[in-house]
Formats: sequence, C-alpha cells, structure tokens
Amino acid sequence: MVTERAEVGSGAEAGAPCAYVVDDIELNREMTAGLLSSAGIEASSYPSAQRFLGAFDPRRPGCLLLDIRMPGMSGLELQAELNRRGVVLPVVMITAHADVPVAIQAMREGAYEFIEKPVDNRHLLHVVRRAFEVSVARLRDQSERDSIRHRYETLSARELQVLDAMVDGRLNKQIAYDLGISQRTVEVHRSNVMEKMRAQSLAELVRMTIRLGETEARVE
Repeated sequence: MVTERAEVGSGAEAGAPCAYVVDDIELNREMTAGLLSSAGIEASSYPSAQRFLGAFDPRRPGCLLLDIRMPGMSGLELQAELNRRGVVLPVVMITAHADVPVAIQAMREGAYEFIEKPVDNRHLLHVVRRAFEVSVARLRDQSERDSIRHRYETLSARELQVLDAMVDGRLNKQIAYDLGISQRTVEVHRSNVMEKMRAQSLAELVRMTIRLGETEARVE
C-alpha cells in the first residue's frame, strides 16, 4: 500500500527518475504505484492534479501516469498547464476505451503515450522505462537550451546585429557596409560574439541560433 507520505513524494532522492501517478481513485493509485515499486521503479502518487502541481519538481527526470477523467482539473487540463509552464515531463495518459479519441488529442498536444484500461502490466513498465530515458534526454536538452539563451542575452545590441549577419552568411565587409562601421570593428564584434556564445565555429553558432528559434516557436 502507498502511504500518504509516499504519495507526496517526500523522501525522493534528488535526480533519481520518478513515476508520478495522478488518479482520483485511491485503489487505482495504489495498484499502479505498487506495481511500479515491485519492479524497482520509484513512484509517487497524488489524488488530484492540484496536489501533483504543488509537490513535483520539474527539474527531476521521470514521467507522469495521468488519468484523463478526474474531478476538478482533468488530465487534459493538467497537461495544458504543464505545457504552459514549459515542463518537459513525459505524460502517459491512462484511458478507458471510450476516451481513446481524447487520448489521441492529448498526444497531438504533446503527450508521450496513452495506455488503455485494463492496463497490461508488462506494457506499462516498458512504457515507463522508455519515458524515463526520454525525460533524461529532454531535461538535458532543456538545460543546454537555457544555457544558450543565457549566453545570448549577454550580447550587446550591436553584437546581436553582427550575430544575425554572421548566421545569414554575410562577409565582414558586407556587415561593415550594412551597419556603417569599419571591418576592424566587425572583427572585434565577431570575436566577442564567438567568445560570449562559446562557439568554436560558425557552424556551431548557427546550430545555437536554430535551437533558440525552436525554443521561441515552442513558447509561441
């Protein structure tokens, strides 16, 4: 049986993947969390979306096993809130057969997987383990993007202009003409851009700006 203390995930080891079970039916929570625990997978369970939102750590790898139909905030509404917050935790929807169209909608909006009831235990464990791997990769990617964004924000207005021109493939003399500055000044700004962005090559700098663009697209 899952205790109340375990349900709020109080003693979790920092950084260890955790499967979060959110279901308003206590028996379902206990059965799922018990299955995970018996397979050596750490699990924390919550009776509502609100309880989960108040307790989980978005920086910790894991996955969310989420019932679609719950009183208060539904599974879809919780997923939408996680998306709004930029949380990259893989979401696995647990659904009855009648709710499959809703689960498919959830996947179109970013859910990782959906599993129909009655749940096949072996399949559930397989999905959770794969979701853990995805979670680790997503968090690593998010950390790298955040680091690029932080470095990008240290550039001056002129350096940003030079960076844009660099990734457009313009030569120093073209940049100098467009900005009304000397080629030597362009060279200094290029050097500053490369140093601040920690880019070893122009190709690497271009890849960084592409990742920033992907980030902006997700936010929009």
